[in-house]
Amino acid sequence: MKAFKLIICIVIGYLLGSLSPSALFGKLKGKNLRKQGTGNLGATNTMFVLGKKFGIAVMILDMIKAILAVNLAKLICPSYAFAGIAAGSACVVGHIFPVFLKFKGGKGLAPYGGMVLALDPLLFLCLLTLCIIVTLIVNYGIAVPFVAGVLFPIISFWRVESRVYLIIAIAVSLLLIIRHIPNIFRITRGEEIKVRDYLTGKHKNKA
Repeated sequence: MKAFKLIICIVIGYLLGSLSPSALFGKLKGKNLRKQGTGNLGATNTMFVLGKKFGIAVMILDMIKAILAVNLAKLICPSYAFAGIAAGSACVVGHIFPVFLKFKGGKGLAPYGGMVLALDPLLFLCLLTLCIIVTLIVNYGIAVPFVAGVLFPIISFWRVESRVYLIIAIAVSLLLIIRHIPNIFRITRGEEIKVRDYLTGKHKNKA
């Protein structure tokens, strides 16, 4: 019975992740985000195509769906220490491979952040601070998924006494990093927008 509840939580997490606010906003604005910008259904591309307000809204909503997944799992399966991260990771997978959108979604950073926030708010704040510092230094947003994806499993190893939790943390973090590897190639080709250029609006002049 407990295992069945856990499976239900994972399925709910995946279905929540498959909900795409970026696709919805794109449709409302008459834009196909898959064919514009980076081609991804996530907060970053929404920000590039529809503007900062829509991008921020998508980021918050994508985080919320992961937070819901984690907290529902904790409520339904309190006896499993890894239930929250299992459901949260399923949400990240659903965001990347949404069943409602032919398994072509975003890169998973926002729901990943929401998952970490729901699991460990203090760790989230620490990672967020470090990510911001590193991003400002290297001047590319790609620093965020790599810093978070590497440090979250490492810190979890010391903070959580569950092998299953650690294995899931490594798996979902590895997926996040793999999804962002193409951004590295975009940087080498000079196609990736620099953070300071975006904040100051210089990227529009270069386009």
